[in-house]
Amino acid sequence: MAKSDAATPRERYRAQVRTEIKQHAWEQIATAGASALSLNAIAKRMGVSGPALYRYYAGRDELITELIRDAYRSLADAVHAAAGTGADPAGLAHVLRDWALADPQRYFLIYGTPVPGYHAPEEITGISQEIMADLLTACTALEPDAPATPFAAHLAGHRDWAGDHPAPPEALHRALAFWTRLHGVLSLELAGHFTGMGFDPAQLFRAELDDLVARRG
Repeated sequence: MAKSDAATPRERYRAQVRTEIKQHAWEQIATAGASALSLNAIAKRMGVSGPALYRYYAGRDELITELIRDAYRSLADAVHAAAGTGADPAGLAHVLRDWALADPQRYFLIYGTPVPGYHAPEEITGISQEIMADLLTACTALEPDAPATPFAAHLAGHRDWAGDHPAPPEALHRALAFWTRLHGVLSLELAGHFTGMGFDPAQLFRAELDDLVARRG
C-alpha cells in the first residue's frame, strides 16, 4: 500500500500558524519596513508569548528567508508562465510591473534596500536566477541582428551571474539593460518619486521598453 502524503492535523495546524505569522510579518513590513521585523511584536499581535513563535521560526532571519522565498517563487512562476507562452522581453517586463504593483512591499523586500545583517541563503539566489534565465532566453531570440559592444565583449568573460545559460554576450548585455533600466523606473514609481510630476508612469515604462527593443542595430 502506498504511503499517504496527507498532512496530519498537527502538520496542518503548524502550516496555518506559519501562514498567520507571515501575514502579520507583511503587515509589519508595510508599516515599518523589513529591518524592523520583530517576532516578539508579531507574537503580541497574535496574543501569544514570544518564545511560542520560536517553535515555528527559529528567528527573524528564518522568517525573512521564508518571505523572500515566497516572493521570488511567486514572481518566478509568473514570469515562467508568460515565457511559456512565447512572451518577448517586453512581455516579461509587463509581468514584472504588474506583479510589483500588486504588492509593492513584496517587490521592495527582494529588490529594495537590503535588510541590515541579513544574508539570503543560496537557494534564494537559485530562484532569482530562474527569472533571469527566462529573460535571457527571450533576449537571445532578439539577437540575430544585434551588434557586438565593448560591454558585451566584457560579459563574455564575466557571466557567472547568468549561470549555465548559453546566451551569447550580446544577449547578456541586452538582458542586463532590460533588468537595470526597468527596475530603475519601477523602483522610482513604487517609491512615489513620480507623484506630482504630472505624467503617467505606465507611459514612461512603455517608452523605456520601446527604446530597449528598438536598440537592435
